[in-house]
Amino acid sequence: MTVQDARQPKSPTLYAAHEKIYPQRVFGRFRLIKWIALVTLLGFYYVAPWLRWDRGPGVPDQALLLDLPGRRGYFFWIEIWPQEVYYLAGLLMLGAFGLFLATSLLGRVWCGFTCPQTVWTDLYLWVERWIEGDRNKRMKLDKEPLSARKAMLKVAKHAIWLLIALLTGGAWAMYFNDAPTLVREFVTFRATPTQYGFVALFTGTTYLLAGWAREQVCIYMCPWPRFQAAMFDERTMLVTYEEWRGEPRGKVKALAADGSKLGDCVDCNLCFNVCPTGVDIRNGQQLACIGCGLCIDACNGIMSKVGRAPDLITYDSIYNSAQRAAGQQPQHRFVRPRTILYAVVIMIIGLAMALSLSLRTRLDVSLQADRSPLFVRLSHGDIQNGYTIKILNMIRQTGDYRITVTGIDDLRLKVIGVDDNTVTVPGDAVGTFRLLLQAPAKSLHDEATHIRVMIEDQTTHETSSHDAIFRGPEK
Repeated sequence: MTVQDARQPKSPTLYAAHEKIYPQRVFGRFRLIKWIALVTLLGFYYVAPWLRWDRGPGVPDQALLLDLPGRRGYFFWIEIWPQEVYYLAGLLMLGAFGLFLATSLLGRVWCGFTCPQTVWTDLYLWVERWIEGDRNKRMKLDKEPLSARKAMLKVAKHAIWLLIALLTGGAWAMYFNDAPTLVREFVTFRATPTQYGFVALFTGTTYLLAGWAREQVCIYMCPWPRFQAAMFDERTMLVTYEEWRGEPRGKVKALAADGSKLGDCVDCNLCFNVCPTGVDIRNGQQLACIGCGLCIDACNGIMSKVGRAPDLITYDSIYNSAQRAAGQQPQHRFVRPRTILYAVVIMIIGLAMALSLSLRTRLDVSLQADRSPLFVRLSHGDIQNGYTIKILNMIRQTGDYRITVTGIDDLRLKVIGVDDNTVTVPGDAVGTFRLLLQAPAKSLHDEATHIRVMIEDQTTHETSSHDAIFRGPEK
């Protein structure tokens, strides 16, 4: 490198080192709402696997259980089979459109109050404040050289974090295993490597994301902030700084450069200090703002102390903020085209799922044709097709089912091992049988003829059917 090259200015780096955020303790309405949400959600998460629901002998009695080895999903009185996975799709759609509706009405209410990352980060921050102190004490402690006191505080904090993470990972595994059995096997070292592995995985991710990554998950990893703005409009409720009222900012008794009175913002920076993601809301709407409202609590406390009106930082729509700036009366309007659309979609999906659950049969049949050969010509000229028929009995009692087939004249059927075409399937099980269909060649008008296989419960007379193809020679 020449001397002239060395004198050239260096190009700016695209990487900025992470600056640790030290959220300050705050009290107020939104902080109380966050505490209520935290206790409610975490309480349900940790307690729900222990709830019991009597389903009869030989059946899991855990109220909420995804039994993967048994291929069942139990939700209180509802039992979901693998072929009913569309109910899971319906729940996901309800959750998605419910989130769209909530975002259109109330902004980032999910991110600020109910997102798992927010809830566990709040809990971890509470532990950190309890052990190390509030913002200034934590900042001072991190700058101190290592000492016995500092090491003790850090070890205690991380030990409690790991304990919370272990309880979180264990609780998650309980949704897939019987809770009392899993705990007993876990502490006696009789659990399977898979169970230990999944508990370790969720323990590690909880400790890493809530204890170390924190706001970086919301800012860099989560995709939701990147497209939720498409659901905002001027009527959406957001955390908003009333710039028309707060600027120019300055100390309480100071004057502006031209001698005029300053705005209500006293430039205390408390709104920035309490933010869990390090956002200064006075700079406008930002992707990192999760809409938790803690800055509102902080600002209202200062406004009360200096004798000024509250809600300099407010939870309201941009439209209402502009109305107040113009001296006009704000108006809340929650019924809008997009909110109506989301509500209608939620109603349709909810009603469809409720109707499907109320009318769903507890009987199902499926049919698989032999692939090789597709058909067999018998010695007397009839054409025979072979099938594997599976009958799903979704009730606890053993059922007797009669099999009939329609679609071809003079069709004969034979169930291997059964004399009268009536089969027996144990309760809560799948019965697999070998079915042979024989048809006269004159009854077949094409190489592929549509047929319908029907089964009927001989006790309840409930029926189920499956459409299939009967193969024959080319005409």
